Amino acid sequence: MNLSLHIAWRYLFAKKSHNAINIVSGVSAVGVCVVTAALVCVLSVLNGFGSLVERMFSAFDPDLKITAVAGKSFHTDTEAFQQLRQMPSVAVFSETVEENALIRFADKQVPVLLKGVDDNFSSLTAIDSLLVDGTFAVCDYYDNGTGVIERVFERCVMGQGLANQIGVGARFINSIHIYAPKRSERINMLRPDQSFNHETVFISGIFAVNQTQYDDTYMLISLPLARMLFEYGAHEVTAIELRLTDDAPRNTQKQIQVLLGEDFQVRNRYEQQADFFRIMEIEKLLTALLLVFILLIASFNVIGSLSMLMIEKQQDVQILRNLGATPKQVQRIFLYEGWLISALGAGVGLVLGLLVCLLQQHFGLIKLGNGAEYIISAYPVEVQTLDILFVAAIVLLLGFVAAWIPTRKLTMDN
Repeated sequence: MNLSLHIAWRYLFAKKSHNAINIVSGVSAVGVCVVTAALVCVLSVLNGFGSLVERMFSAFDPDLKITAVAGKSFHTDTEAFQQLRQMPSVAVFSETVEENALIRFADKQVPVLLKGVDDNFSSLTAIDSLLVDGTFAVCDYYDNGTGVIERVFERCVMGQGLANQIGVGARFINSIHIYAPKRSERINMLRPDQSFNHETVFISGIFAVNQTQYDDTYMLISLPLARMLFEYGAHEVTAIELRLTDDAPRNTQKQIQVLLGEDFQVRNRYEQQADFFRIMEIEKLLTALLLVFILLIASFNVIGSLSMLMIEKQQDVQILRNLGATPKQVQRIFLYEGWLISALGAGVGLVLGLLVCLLQQHFGLIKLGNGAEYIISAYPVEVQTLDILFVAAIVLLLGFVAAWIPTRKLTMDN
């Protein structure tokens, strides 16, 4: 072991002549320990909430979503999209049409975001797991006995918040009226009702993603009905949504982007919800900075502890110098001493924080209210290795700075 480090280690646990030095050193270590544990716990809880919301989005959002860079709609009857359908990495290829419309039920009118989906949508997403009432069906089919399948009733599935706004349930027999502005005509101010395409649907199910941007605005209908309402062509869509195979290469998104060219944008799940995840990252960063500031204050208690120890050990320092110790070696003794105090607090804090996270993960000790009005009953926790390394690094760095401040002038002494 390095001589300076060995002496510092002996000083750390040796009995001091003044009990106040032991108290200040203990307070310093405890302060670092508590803030370190708090950092681990808070960052892990924020990770847990992020993963929880990500799973919610994952049940509704596709793995990849393709939209046009310019304009709202595009056609899929091209060679590039034919090649895309046949890619081994693509498990489900789904066409969608998404536009704003107005719905009316009884005397209530609400603007909605209509999403026309094809028969692949239930395989594309986990929509069945999101249903809170009814079943997922956007159209009823009928076999007339000649082998020809005919569409009989147009149905819809809407978000829970939207259903509450207009007061409908999955078993209501009254139809919902949909009004979409005609694309090919100007609004007739004398007869504005004639400027809309009008269709009726019956509600078959209600879903809940537990995100207002979906639950309060989205209404799913069949793709043919959406094309008819918004006057789209047979191969015209506003987006292509893909589910990838489990063994899809990590560069699949890049491959598809190269295949389609610069006229299209290919976004993964994180990019589809970029604003939300950016807010989560900023919240995590600000929380970490606040706790690091508290850690900085706790670490600087080491200054007082080292200053008192340096005064007490003046005679020892003189003896070491008489024995040939250089000012640098003497400085390192107290530098290591301060660093060891921070390292001790950091080590215990990391273990304590990980233990609390483990208990919360398995037993849910800290509850979210009474659990009735929340999606989950206890705070979610997810420990990430990078967070642990960040906490350890920042604690040791601040401990080094705090130890260096009172010892920096030792080399200048004769």
